[in-house]
Amino acid sequence: MQQIPGPAVPSGRAVLRPIGVRDAVITGGPLARWQEINHEASIPLGLEQMERSGALPNLRRAGARAGEGDGPFQGYRFQDSDLYKQLEAVSWEHARAPEPGYAAFVEQASAVLARAQRSDGYLNSHYQVVKPDKIYAELEYSHEMYCAGHLFQAAVAAARAGVGDSLLPIARRLADHLVEVFLTGGNDGIDGHAEVETALVELYRLTGERAYLDLAAKLIDNRGKGLIADSGMGMLYAQDHLPVREADTAVGHAVRQLYLDAGVVDVYLETGDESLLECSVRRWEDMVATKTYITGGHGSRHDGEAFGERYELPSDRAYSESCAAIASIHWNWRLLLATGQGRYADLIERTLYNAFAASTSAGGTRFFYVNPLQRRDDLVEDAYLGRRREWFACACCPPNIMRLVASLGGYLATETSSGLQLHQYAAGHIEAAGARVRVETGYPWDGVVRVTVEEAPEGDWELALRIPSWSESTYVDDGPARAGEDGYFRIRRAAWHAGDTVELRLDLTPRLMRPHHRIDAVRGSVALQRGPLVYCFEQADQPEGVEVDDLAIAPDAVPRPVAREIEGVGRTVLLEIDAARTLSQPRGGLPYTDTPLTTSTRATATAVPYFQWDNRDGGAMRVWIPLA
Repeated sequence: MQQIPGPAVPSGRAVLRPIGVRDAVITGGPLARWQEINHEASIPLGLEQMERSGALPNLRRAGARAGEGDGPFQGYRFQDSDLYKQLEAVSWEHARAPEPGYAAFVEQASAVLARAQRSDGYLNSHYQVVKPDKIYAELEYSHEMYCAGHLFQAAVAAARAGVGDSLLPIARRLADHLVEVFLTGGNDGIDGHAEVETALVELYRLTGERAYLDLAAKLIDNRGKGLIADSGMGMLYAQDHLPVREADTAVGHAVRQLYLDAGVVDVYLETGDESLLECSVRRWEDMVATKTYITGGHGSRHDGEAFGERYELPSDRAYSESCAAIASIHWNWRLLLATGQGRYADLIERTLYNAFAASTSAGGTRFFYVNPLQRRDDLVEDAYLGRRREWFACACCPPNIMRLVASLGGYLATETSSGLQLHQYAAGHIEAAGARVRVETGYPWDGVVRVTVEEAPEGDWELALRIPSWSESTYVDDGPARAGEDGYFRIRRAAWHAGDTVELRLDLTPRLMRPHHRIDAVRGSVALQRGPLVYCFEQADQPEGVEVDDLAIAPDAVPRPVAREIEGVGRTVLLEIDAARTLSQPRGGLPYTDTPLTTSTRATATAVPYFQWDNRDGGAMRVWIPLA
């Protein structure tokens, strides 16, 4: 089977080489279920929305000749990017599970784009239809290069997946136009929304056109020099407050920061500029230590969809945008390829199974834009906060979710000249590094991972297994296993044979997690975690008469796993824990008292994996529960 390279394929400078998107076939567990509903429900919904939302009609208007096309422009100035992410999702899904309709959609959309594209290569329906006199004059908020970046990524995916040959020439004409204007034409403009940088590098990797890499490097080098006009949101919002090599912490719009750093690592991987890797790692370490939710989510402020100050991580007002989870995975994947360090795979896992997975309903047709860690029963919904929705006016998240799920196989493993590295565990089989292995596991519900060699590699070969940082007691075969400094346990043999099996046993003992003392919003509270899964308490699971917001957990309480199948949710493992109910104070006057709080008799509280919440009623939920 011919290899289909995935979304990021660095040069030989990478420590680890990514496998292709179909070199790993996922057959069981949540990841397989996500890919199934993506194929059966999410992508078909997305294809319908490309017409309904205005993404395709807008581009038809941009390409209309005199007397053709009617109606106003629909949606936001970045509406084109929804189509581009949908095209990328369809392309990766075609590589994974081909359907004739996918190739037809790519070709039909490409025809619309070709008709809309100007003769000089420029392509953006909003500015061609609504503001033709403002092209590149509003880069601080125009999203022109941002949209171009998503087109480039879609074209790379289509080319690698073999879904028609019409999209790549369109993308290249636009990329050549950007080079002519912003690299060789003397224009030092920078898009206020980073994303084109990582996309230009991937287009360079596919085509070998050095100018694309050079433009990406220029855009990164020039950010932080005050070249982005004030959009009204300030310099931090667009990461234009400091040059990237001087910035020590993640700031501003979370998705922009995370995509920017993905591009920073990409440029390092192709140029060898160590200062880029060093500054990106520095920001990562600070972000993980001070600005990351227990779910792996990022962005603690609704204002500006932004990172807050260090340790500013409120549960109820967590923004934690779904797109930020995706951008974080992109960045961490590139850091993993660049360094081989398992801590980046650890954060991918935490984000994947929690902040990202929660973004989509069990049926695959409703989505979260923001992912709070607490919802009160009297929440007043707005356009984006509340329950999952089928689509949004600003629909950046749903097609973004689809493109990641379609390409998940490429994130499970890597290869080197020494052998195979397994980073994420899911039932299935993997062909890479000269071998074929079968993975059997009930992960993340079960901590046993059995890897069987079906086709043995020749000669000396190594299998590396990531030991997650949460696994306190790990065994490989019959003995205890300790990860090396890079986070992996390595089994190296002079000869492997078909049928050889390695069994990894991870410790899924549920734990009470306590926050850093500076996270004021949840000080004195605990959260439950079992393996990679963070848990939450939904009102639907609590005893009658016990409200989630009145629960308190004893410091010595021990969570008890309970396997169950829940209608509307599916297979799960709940956690039961002894809790007490804080007695409600009488209403009237101020909600403060000098009388110590009292608790009633104990009750059994039940928690569900965070990624499975909001699939039943729209009641209260909390991740963090106060200690009794």
